[in-house]
Amino acid sequence: MPATRLLIVEDSALTASALRLLFEESGYEVSVASSVSSAVAIGIEQTPDVMLLDLTLPDGDGLTALQRLRDEHCAPRGTIALTGHDDDEIRQRCLDAGCVDVLLKPVPIARLLALVQSL
Repeated sequence: MPATRLLIVEDSALTASALRLLFEESGYEVSVASSVSSAVAIGIEQTPDVMLLDLTLPDGDGLTALQRLRDEHCAPRGTIALTGHDDDEIRQRCLDAGCVDVLLKPVPIARLLALVQSL
């Protein structure tokens, strides 16, 4: 059975590297994007199964990447938003955009792993 393809969209190199290591060690095939444009390009090329999506990226709102992948029929089966903003409005906007959950940074690793496995 092929490994689950995971796309990490995160502009912090340290955070992206830590998440990549965590998920590669857990058997996932991992790609990393640091911007909306690179997330869309990788998403179209690889059609990830799951996406971890930072909302604040250098070239725009992370939810734009999710919408563009949906428009291209390449949206992952599950997207988890990662944000540093503990705000009900942002949480609702993510859920309305199709995210299965919204996790506040720093992300609780055990919960993140369980959530990704459930997808």
